[in-house]
Amino acid sequence: MRGRVTAVSSNGEYAFTKPNRDSITLLAGLGVEGDVHAGVTVRHRSRVAQDPTQPNLRQVHLIHEELFAEVGAAGFEVTPGDLGENITTLGIDLLGLPVGAVLRIGGSAVLEVTGLRNPCLQIDNFRDGLLKQVVGRDETGNIVRKAGIMSVVRDGGVVRPGDPIEVELPAGPHRPLERV
Repeated sequence: MRGRVTAVSSNGEYAFTKPNRDSITLLAGLGVEGDVHAGVTVRHRSRVAQDPTQPNLRQVHLIHEELFAEVGAAGFEVTPGDLGENITTLGIDLLGLPVGAVLRIGGSAVLEVTGLRNPCLQIDNFRDGLLKQVVGRDETGNIVRKAGIMSVVRDGGVVRPGDPIEVELPAGPHRPLERV
């Protein structure tokens, strides 16, 4: 499975959106250099309040650009970085990846997928009603989260728009993604 990076974003301050950048640098075991969510332990404010010693399984947030067209059809304008992601992708079914999938990006960066982003009410503060577009239920009543995936950095490197992404699936059986 192959795709590409369409945008990269980071923010050194707590804010819902992240400005687009020409490049970001991924640091092994930490996340995006200079990003507020980089670190060995949790950085998301609500998780820090619960237990600041938890490992940071949310070092790098990825969203598939195809989501923007989907929510756009429902009347919501969303562009790269708007939902707080670090890497926007095209051509990969991110939500269908299993836990432990490896994403090789550009020349040297390697991410390991840890789980699904759990969207919060801040999404409705950004665009009223958008939360219902990115969290719903399937035909059997199970919760479906569409706001991207989370990962940790195994090998660092610079990531730029246009960089190729190659997906390596872990040995089976595969575990579906759950919220992290």
